[in-house]
Amino acid sequence: MNVLQALNGSLHACMAESERVYFLGEDILDPYGGAFKVAQGLSTAYPDRVITTPVSEAGIVGLGIGMALRGLNVVVEIMFGDFIALAADQIINHAAKLRWMSEDKVRIPLVIRTPMGGGRGYGPTHSQTLEKHFLGVPGLRVLAVTTIDDPGSLLKHAILEDNDPILFIEHKLLYTKALQPLNETSEFNLEKSGERYPVYRLKVAGSPPPTLTITAYGYMAELACQALQRLAFEYEVFADLVVPTQISPFDHHLLLESLAHTNRLLTVEEGSHTHGWGAEVLARVVEALGPRLQAKRVAALDMPIPTSGPLEKTVIPDVEGIIQAAREMIS
Repeated sequence: MNVLQALNGSLHACMAESERVYFLGEDILDPYGGAFKVAQGLSTAYPDRVITTPVSEAGIVGLGIGMALRGLNVVVEIMFGDFIALAADQIINHAAKLRWMSEDKVRIPLVIRTPMGGGRGYGPTHSQTLEKHFLGVPGLRVLAVTTIDDPGSLLKHAILEDNDPILFIEHKLLYTKALQPLNETSEFNLEKSGERYPVYRLKVAGSPPPTLTITAYGYMAELACQALQRLAFEYEVFADLVVPTQISPFDHHLLLESLAHTNRLLTVEEGSHTHGWGAEVLARVVEALGPRLQAKRVAALDMPIPTSGPLEKTVIPDVEGIIQAAREMIS
């Protein structure tokens, strides 16, 4: 099973389990089933609860908030993550605040799913990684899909078990990636912390104690796994990789455990370098561990994503960039 199939299966399971689950978005009706086909089959199976909308991201999210206020579990699909900026007011000033403005008398069980990231040549306005602009918003949870374990379970928890608004990030290049369940992963030793929105710690199976800690989420975690193996087998550099599924609020328990042994942290993200997720993680860790920490960040260049494939590759982080940064830290 790949990530796309897991997410689609989870949506079908949620709508079958509860008649309170509704799905909103642009071009989601069959046979199209959404731009990336995550919604395929939903409108055929549940025609009364799958609602195609006008092209208005602010309107879609606003409608979702109103439906959630009436006690429905609403899933909103934003066709491309770049367009999430159009719904920022509804997300930041309404969905994330209404619980606190009502003395906890109302909740907003709303999941806003959206594909982020580059790598497909879609250009400056369809290839961005914008979730950093929503990190740290009080009342909003930000989740990111990974191939580790089951992203379908992550989505199901978000839809059926969480009564607060969630921004659910799905990297475009992960949709066709096969899942790597914990009980079937032989290349890595894995440790898991938390049940609903877990954090994972990986290291190459049979490797010596790590001298470096890497943390990444989403598709960058996929690249970091590749870098982890190459660092071990080609350069004899051994590292821990910490992968959160909830990137805001961020649980850094496993990260601090690893850093207690390595004192070196490399953060990896596809968002632009300045004021990114990695900067916040490093700040939290320095506050906890003090000045003995050695740190470095890998991120996209501070510029729009080019449409040209070769140019795009110079802007977005890759495995070679992770390996180079890791070797520089160790040397």
